[in-house]
Amino acid sequence: MSDPINLTAEQTTPSSLTDQTAMESDDLAAAKRMAIDAAIAADDRKANDIRILQLSDVSYIADFFVIATGFSSAQVRAVARNIEVALEEKWHRQPLRTEGQAEGSWILQDYGEIIVHIFMPDERDFYNLEAFWGHATEVDFDLTAAAVANQQ
Repeated sequence: MSDPINLTAEQTTPSSLTDQTAMESDDLAAAKRMAIDAAIAADDRKANDIRILQLSDVSYIADFFVIATGFSSAQVRAVARNIEVALEEKWHRQPLRTEGQAEGSWILQDYGEIIVHIFMPDERDFYNLEAFWGHATEVDFDLTAAAVANQQ
């Protein structure tokens, strides 16, 4: 009678599955960096109460939401434009869809893996996405440190 063979998880996991998991991890890390870049761009236009929610574990809608507040429709539009320019320059990406541009009280920019919501205060309070997605993880980030690291 021979001894059982001890195999590690790596040895029993098909390499394609391991490669896929690594790619998904890399994709999630890239999406997180893109979300932080969107937050930095929002902050550049003085958006307030900027939050990033990680939805990847709780929904297929997107990996991350970036949520920010502007205090006038002109500011909400300026924040949206700045995010669009910043993500185009750094990530060579444009939103797949943009909604609410004309009204300017809630602009949604859908980039696939991240969705950006820029609200006026009343709309943000009414829709309260942070509470609705309360089971999502909020991403801790330091805008100042992220902006400095982004410029280097």
